[in-house]
Amino acid sequence: MNIEKARFNMIEQQIRTWDVTQPDVLELLQVVKRENFVPAAYRGLAFMDTEIPLPGGQCMFTPKLEARILQEVAVKKHENVLEIGAGSGYMAALLACKARHVTTVEIDPELKQFAERNLADNGIDNVDVVLGNGAQGWPANGAEAAYDVIVISGALPVLPDAFLKQVKVGGRIFSIIGEEPVMEARITTRMSDDGYRSVQVFETVVKPLRDAVTPSHFKF
Repeated sequence: MNIEKARFNMIEQQIRTWDVTQPDVLELLQVVKRENFVPAAYRGLAFMDTEIPLPGGQCMFTPKLEARILQEVAVKKHENVLEIGAGSGYMAALLACKARHVTTVEIDPELKQFAERNLADNGIDNVDVVLGNGAQGWPANGAEAAYDVIVISGALPVLPDAFLKQVKVGGRIFSIIGEEPVMEARITTRMSDDGYRSVQVFETVVKPLRDAVTPSHFKF
């Protein structure tokens, strides 16, 4: 396989056609080598429009979804990012190339080690991979409003209030809310201490975030 040709085709045929047009995002997809973050058994699928299996029953997002997330959150160099669900470490690597620092929380010990190894092997040194359950947020040393950007790499039935409190004013949260067959990808921006604006940016279907809290359907 001609890797660079396959990468070019991925960008031009999958990613550009899904409304990803920011030059810095497209350039980053060439710089951060996706194939280096894919399990060896699935290396041949690195540039295909498909989810790639990971240990623990998890999977990598499709390339176009990764790129679209990166474009929508528009991370800046001075910003601190929280990611929930490290997976292979690829999304964290993309975010880290645009951010000051990334904290990525992974619930599966095997995946945590996989992500750490991939990030180290690719020279990404501004990411901390933390073992834990981030489905209800992840406070930074107990501080509220610690992050400029939060990316939740898995579907949630609702967005927990904890995430709203952990993003700074002017900060953005990317989340995928709902259940199959249709889920909404949203950007929620903290406009003030107690004001938020949420915008639906596209529809998709992804695996639920592990151990996410399901709201009660009982009504009183």
